Amino acid sequence: MTTPRLLITAWPHLAEKDSTPRIMWTVNATLLPIVAVSFYYFGPSALLVLGASLAGCLFTEWAVGKKGSLADGSAVITGLLLGLTLPAGLPMWMAFVGGVFAIGFGKIIFGGLGQNIFNPALLGRAFLQAAFPVALTTWPVIRENWWQLRGDNFALPLMAAGEVDITTTATPLGLHKFEQVGTNLWSLMIGATEGSLGETAGIVIILCGAYLAWRNYLNWRIPVSIFLTVAVLAGGLHLLSPERYPDSMFMLFSGGLMIGAIYMATDMVTSPVTNKACWIFGAGIGAIVVIIRMWGGLNEGVMYAILLMNAMVPFLNRWTQPKVFGTAAEKAEAQEAT
Repeated sequence: MTTPRLLITAWPHLAEKDSTPRIMWTVNATLLPIVAVSFYYFGPSALLVLGASLAGCLFTEWAVGKKGSLADGSAVITGLLLGLTLPAGLPMWMAFVGGVFAIGFGKIIFGGLGQNIFNPALLGRAFLQAAFPVALTTWPVIRENWWQLRGDNFALPLMAAGEVDITTTATPLGLHKFEQVGTNLWSLMIGATEGSLGETAGIVIILCGAYLAWRNYLNWRIPVSIFLTVAVLAGGLHLLSPERYPDSMFMLFSGGLMIGAIYMATDMVTSPVTNKACWIFGAGIGAIVVIIRMWGGLNEGVMYAILLMNAMVPFLNRWTQPKVFGTAAEKAEAQEAT
């Protein structure tokens, strides 16, 4: 059999310059300013926790992933995002285990890159929340002594934590929900508050997200829908009972809403493909966040809101898919023929 002189395949003849690795590494680059801010506020502990979660993701990707999968940068994104959802004082072995779970059960078990249903970083965080609830809700005070570790980062696996001379406190959401104590808005916007590593510098997160939206690396409708829903619902509740419910700006800049809306809800794999579905998807996340924060047993709800709406994505895509012209007539002809 002779080799054909011209071979036409199903692949497009014109390729976009933006490849999967290029997109992934660009997202990683925009996460670096957020990492830098967390390092500024939480000191060496921030890098220890981020490094451990990143190591867990990369190790699992290397151990059970496909050849060359480390080069696309997706495991790095998962490791960084997971680390940014964790408190600075978390033992490193817990962050490492979270990274292993995020890649193993959040990505590899579904078939690898592009086939996972849930956001891997949030799935890893949910596992740690269920397995180690006390460690995941212990928040060190920022900037008492920059060089001092914020917790027992070097604790041995499954061993009791040693005596660590560090002061802990509640997050702004916890203070408002359980003690009715407010937090200065500017402190929330620049990240000078207690919480997870990624609950810092909302302004920086917005600027990084705007750059990704400008590059068309995320669908801007999702974060905008989330922010609008949270602002409207929180604003309405605040008008009804100002002493009980916080205002819209507090809800927007407190907790992990900013990094969750911009970096996790917009995950290309686990978010809808149609613009209409993106609006619904974001509105659902925003509504669930407000419900959990206002009336749930937890003071934060971003993680659960995104994971729950991830499960709804296949249905949203099906309900909002554009009508294909001509199919109705073909169906009618087929029915008449039978």
